[in-house]
Amino acid sequence: MSLKNKLGRMKSHMNLDVQEIKNKVAFQEEVSENRALPFMEEWQKNDTTAYWFDGEHCFIREVRYPIDYQHGNYSFKELNTVIDLWNHIALDHPLSAKGLSSEDLFFFDTETTGLGGGAGNTIFLLGYAFLEEKEIVVRQHVLPRPGNEIPLYQSFLEHINYETLVTYNGKAFDWPQLKTRHTLIKEHVPLLPEFGHFDLYHASRRLWKNKLEKVKLSTVEEEILGLRRENDIPGYLAPMIYFDFVERKNPDILFGVIKHNEMDILSLITLYIHLSRQILQVDGYNEETLEIARWLAYLGKKEEAFKTYARILADGNEGERISAKHAIAFQKKKSKEYDSAYGLWFEVAATGSEKQRIEAILELSKLLEHHYKEYEKALEVSSGLLSELEEQPGGGRSPTKAIESVKKDLIKRCERLRRKLGSLKS
Repeated sequence: MSLKNKLGRMKSHMNLDVQEIKNKVAFQEEVSENRALPFMEEWQKNDTTAYWFDGEHCFIREVRYPIDYQHGNYSFKELNTVIDLWNHIALDHPLSAKGLSSEDLFFFDTETTGLGGGAGNTIFLLGYAFLEEKEIVVRQHVLPRPGNEIPLYQSFLEHINYETLVTYNGKAFDWPQLKTRHTLIKEHVPLLPEFGHFDLYHASRRLWKNKLEKVKLSTVEEEILGLRRENDIPGYLAPMIYFDFVERKNPDILFGVIKHNEMDILSLITLYIHLSRQILQVDGYNEETLEIARWLAYLGKKEEAFKTYARILADGNEGERISAKHAIAFQKKKSKEYDSAYGLWFEVAATGSEKQRIEAILELSKLLEHHYKEYEKALEVSSGLLSELEEQPGGGRSPTKAIESVKKDLIKRCERLRRKLGSLKS
């Protein structure tokens, strides 16, 4: 006789209600099912339990870190500091946490069987971290085999409670993949919630694309965040390791992939802290200030951008100051402060990099032609630059497309200016 039937016969002799009986039955059945799972002791030794739903299972691993744990250059308690700063500043920014608390952020990353999109790519690990009181909780949901996705997504969706997702390239990869997989089983699991999204990959590209050879999270960890992993399993090996686990059931080597995912998630916290400190300029002037100023200008934050450029003019090196003057000149031109723009571009044309000099001379020519109406001087400036570019030694290399484009523009500009001068003389 089954345990369920025995309890049913005994119910009339016990002081238990129906729900209590169901709970005891479910617990006993789960214990029995867990014992039948291979290598269950290995899972449990690694902070992992089995989750059962509708007769199928997945695994859930949970580890906790104290709020003062140091991960790279920052401790996790700095998250509270930057969230507080965002809530006390008027700056409207794509990474602003204004109106949010630290507990509202959900640091999310996945591991998949491939890098491509579409239904053929399976997510086998859903990992995330969040702040709970004085601890950072890392929770990971592991797919034991393809086909068990209903308990995987049920366990993931039934308890999550967050306002804003924080990912690294998650807008392009992780979340679209999750939505694709969820679509296949949406009749059996909860709906995907609505949320905000901070994608730190795009922010990292803005700040470090000219500094780092590749803006991969692992590179950002080492070069920016002060993190160096030891005995880490490269992400590209994850699919091969997962399929080996599916075949052999032994999770020993899979724990390396799980730990890799855990480190990725924790690094998202450290990276969000660092990016917030740079955007809010908590640490004063540094080598990232110029990119922050450019970002603020791109977002149309004119006042904040000018303040940041002013900091560079005061504290930056010669090259950074020229870059700041070049950027300020464009802003002055937009504000129709033509004399200021002209003066700044005159300096850039004399001491800037080759690219900056070319751009500055072009802008000087435009101002002379369209604003000051000094066509002869504009022609002199334009033709001088054209001659300079045509006389440049190629070193055996063909001119770049950008230089060729500038030369074509200058030829047209010179022809137009000569026509204007000719019409004035006639």
